[in-house]
Amino acid sequence: MEALFTSIVTVALAEIGDKTQLLSLFLITRFNRPWSIIAGIFVATLANHAASAGAGAWLGHFLASATGHWIIGGSFIAVGLWLLIPDKEDEPTARWDGYGAFLVSCILFFLAEIGDKTQIATVLLGAHFNSVVLVTIGTTLGMLLANVPVVLAGSVVMARIPFKTVRLVAAAAFIVTGLYSLWE
Repeated sequence: MEALFTSIVTVALAEIGDKTQLLSLFLITRFNRPWSIIAGIFVATLANHAASAGAGAWLGHFLASATGHWIIGGSFIAVGLWLLIPDKEDEPTARWDGYGAFLVSCILFFLAEIGDKTQIATVLLGAHFNSVVLVTIGTTLGMLLANVPVVLAGSVVMARIPFKTVRLVAAAAFIVTGLYSLWE
């Protein structure tokens, strides 16, 4: 259960203020089809994070040594420090609009997650916990916890979230997880 809980919390916190959250806001203003957008986010995240957690678990077998624990712990700390740097908004183009809210959300979310902090975190969580299923479920739930309110409440939610504070808490969560991994 530690893998599930840690995955939910770290990704939900890391996602606040992330470019995919801004993408959620963009999609709801463009399509105004919340359930199609949420379904697209779910499918894209599930696919991306399952592959990432699987890659992390596979890498974890090679990193099972003491050196590997240092690499994983240090990587968590590095992601925590990376979270202190705010994301820049990428402007999606209107050329995708004809494909519908679900497909556009699915494609754009999947692409936006490639190389993103939460994808890197999912790889690290998969390596640390060696549990593809629990990490995938947890990171997907964390992504939904951060993005569904934006889709459902749009700019009202975004205006009330103290991004700097949340970014600091998320960074601290990753750094503490890294330190815990090193201490273990």
